Amino acid sequence: MNKTLLKKYAKLIVTMGSNLEKGQGVIINCPVEQHEFAKLVAKEAYAQGAGWVRIDWGCQEFTKMKYKSESVKTLSKVETWEEEKMKFSAEALPAMIHIASADPDGLKGVDPVKMQKSSIARMKVLKPYRDMMDDKYQWTIVAVPCEKWAKKVFPEEKRTSKAIEMLWEAILMSVRVTKDNDPVKEWQEHNAKLQAKYRKLNDMNFDYLHYTNKKGTDFKCWLIDGGKWNGGGDYTQKGTFFNPNMPTEEVFTSPLAGKAEGVVYSTKPLSYSGQLIDEFFVRFENGAAVEWGAEKGKEALDMMMGMDECAKKLGELALIPYHSPISDSGILFYNTLFDENASCHVALGRGFASTLENSAELSKEEQKAAGINDSLIHVDFMIGSEDMNIDGYTRDGKMVPVFRNGDWAI
Repeated sequence: MNKTLLKKYAKLIVTMGSNLEKGQGVIINCPVEQHEFAKLVAKEAYAQGAGWVRIDWGCQEFTKMKYKSESVKTLSKVETWEEEKMKFSAEALPAMIHIASADPDGLKGVDPVKMQKSSIARMKVLKPYRDMMDDKYQWTIVAVPCEKWAKKVFPEEKRTSKAIEMLWEAILMSVRVTKDNDPVKEWQEHNAKLQAKYRKLNDMNFDYLHYTNKKGTDFKCWLIDGGKWNGGGDYTQKGTFFNPNMPTEEVFTSPLAGKAEGVVYSTKPLSYSGQLIDEFFVRFENGAAVEWGAEKGKEALDMMMGMDECAKKLGELALIPYHSPISDSGILFYNTLFDENASCHVALGRGFASTLENSAELSKEEQKAAGINDSLIHVDFMIGSEDMNIDGYTRDGKMVPVFRNGDWAI
């Protein structure tokens, strides 16, 4: 891939993704295979005034090896140094840049029970530190191709190098990086369009949304009274703007935890913990999933639902038109960062306190009391389709078309 474009991408990530403040620290989470790109991002962070940069390396193949070779007890243990690292982050509040580059099937064959038990044990120890950081720091998730991911997306391409090139082109298209443009300016304009859309939704003050399509989705979900829709970038509690997901095409909110009825059917595969879940459904009663099934990956879906008592409740509703850049590309990425931005989606698990007015002034318990779901997980899955209709019902009973045939109606 052209080095000039990669430098442009790295600059966009630091500028619009993390919106690094001068003197602030930066933590880059990156697979070891992508060390060259991580160095470009680190160099750009220093150029923009980072006080320090740390790269935390990961390796999916080694993670699989650990799951297969170690006991649940060993996998569950959080070492003192790991906890100290999280404590440091909670106190220093560095900008976090996550570089995703995983094989969608990379953990296939791992015992799901072992993975679930150890994940729950570790998350219980580390979650309090993550709670301390909520809405107080900038973070962004971006992506870089790897060989197996590229071959999954473009299986018809015999040459791995060509598949990687094609995936690079698709990724850069989705984040608005081209040879001749100014991607920072384009992201500023893109954020402004999403802000205009969510302001319209906020003015509606909907009581609930009703989703239907021909695949079988027939689902109602209630919203928090006074809750906000957001979109594009987000703000820290002290007002620093950043873009958590690159790409992003969504306008989203956190619904009222514990009040949802009906069934939703997936329209794209979900890669969860390195395992694919496909052609699945979830049925809700009294706000929680009570029944689910999948043609592929049912064990992984079971594991997700069993992470904690609130994993079966919803933490997010996101609206994305069917005719949007990623959807129009016709590419199935097998990666939620991209596929969720080609389709309306919902998320099981943790909600976003930032969708509450004055969330910074509320304790964790007050946020829950207001209707924000809290969980160890936050997992998006795609339910949007070309024939998706969504009706919004205002608190005085008026019905407003929000989506018609997969696209915005407001």
